[in-house]
Amino acid sequence: MARLLRWLALLVLLALAGAAAGVWAGLIVVPARYDPWARLDLRAEPDWLTGFKLSRLEREPEQCRAALGETGLRFTALPDRDSDENCALRGVVRVARSDVAFSSGFIATCGLAAAWTLFEANALQPAAERHFGQRVARVEHLGSFACRNVYGRTSGRRSEHATANAIDLAAFVLADGTRVGVLGDWEVKPDGRKAAFLRDVRDGACRFFDVVLGPDYNEAHRNHFHLDMGTFHTCR
Repeated sequence: MARLLRWLALLVLLALAGAAAGVWAGLIVVPARYDPWARLDLRAEPDWLTGFKLSRLEREPEQCRAALGETGLRFTALPDRDSDENCALRGVVRVARSDVAFSSGFIATCGLAAAWTLFEANALQPAAERHFGQRVARVEHLGSFACRNVYGRTSGRRSEHATANAIDLAAFVLADGTRVGVLGDWEVKPDGRKAAFLRDVRDGACRFFDVVLGPDYNEAHRNHFHLDMGTFHTCR
């Protein structure tokens, strides 16, 4: 019986490898949604392949900009820029607005901008509709690009902000003008909706960004959510 099970396992592995090779070679056609090598459709409902496809977009700026071009994000591709201070910009775009207005335009890696479109459509706006019955109209941020070390220290590793691979969100303004700020509304108050909304936004961001830091992380983040597409994976 053990030998039979080993042979069956081997046959299954060979079949899976053959199917993967067929897809890669174009001999087997599968819908783009289920093809791990197809470009991510940022407008589609996220599924089990979204994270993998998003990571590919981070490494392929041209494909990433093409994917962004299919969304409602208004952006301008910027040329790469070298830096003597380890703050080179590669594959970046300037974001003007999306379905929400921003307190100001910002520079972002294309991967960060792609993650934003997924987060906005599948986490931010659904959270606003759940808690307030309306959508977010404006997002206030504290910036994305800053050529500096983590926490602005004189030594240590560079921040993800140094390559425009991070953005700090301070507040969200709803369609009726209601403002929900991280600094003033994180602590639970009698109404409770604003704090619950902010926690939903934080948790939803963890689905699409590699690092999400907020007031629960440390005092430095008491007034904003830090979102980035770096090499670490933290959600707090």
